[in-house]
Amino acid sequence: MEEAFPQHPDAEIILSFPGLGIQLGARVLAEIGDDRNRFADARGLKAYAGASPITRASGKKSSITRRWVKNDRLNHAGYLWAFSAITASPGAKAHYRRRRDGHGDWHAAAQRNLFNRMLGQLYHCLQHRASFDERTAFPTELAAAA
Repeated sequence: MEEAFPQHPDAEIILSFPGLGIQLGARVLAEIGDDRNRFADARGLKAYAGASPITRASGKKSSITRRWVKNDRLNHAGYLWAFSAITASPGAKAHYRRRRDGHGDWHAAAQRNLFNRMLGQLYHCLQHRASFDERTAFPTELAAAA
């Protein structure tokens, strides 16, 4: 894996993300695949990974819960990715703190929300063949942190 992954055409894009190294990046790539047409949009990838919440509404009641049917391997890789991105990226850390302090999310929910956001950014970067850019990914968080 240490030799093969850096030779993949998407390796440079994946490795540009904070918190993704060779092993975790290879794991994420293995789970999402390299077929650009596999997911119609970022929402499909997020649902497949179990990063996006499920909203159920009936009458006057609505509930927002986490997904139970998901790719468990990708979901676990996302947990590790979000955890390491919090320390590697000031924008990711600010986003996580805003979810914890401002929204009152528990640790796992805030981390899942960060993974959801980072997965959408990964989808965008892979579709447009662009590297991760901290200022584009977290514009308001960096301004608030400064």
